[in-house]
Amino acid sequence: MADKIKILVALLLVVAGVIGYYALGDSAAVLRVLAVLLGVLAAAGVFWTSALGKQFFSFAKDSVAESKRVVWPTRRETVQTTGVVILFAVVMSLFLWAVDASLMAVVNLLMGRGD
Repeated sequence: MADKIKILVALLLVVAGVIGYYALGDSAAVLRVLAVLLGVLAAAGVFWTSALGKQFFSFAKDSVAESKRVVWPTRRETVQTTGVVILFAVVMSLFLWAVDASLMAVVNLLMGRGD
């Protein structure tokens, strides 16, 4: 039950930050944005103390570690793959154009509109 209350408080802090943004309508934009940021940071702090928050931040930490282990393609591999995709798209569009034009010619011939 305590975790649900913490999550509710976190949501209320985000809402308070947004309300602060609109309440400071005549103030400088920096203060308005700061109100939202403070609300979000306070909400993150409260959310982090809940069990769900700890699971989420642990998942986020593991996700960052996993993304660091990814072997990204080199520039050359990226350019070659992009070239193959573009070439395939051009060839496929020409093929589909030829099929469409052929079918249109056959339909026109069957309907007696052929030249």
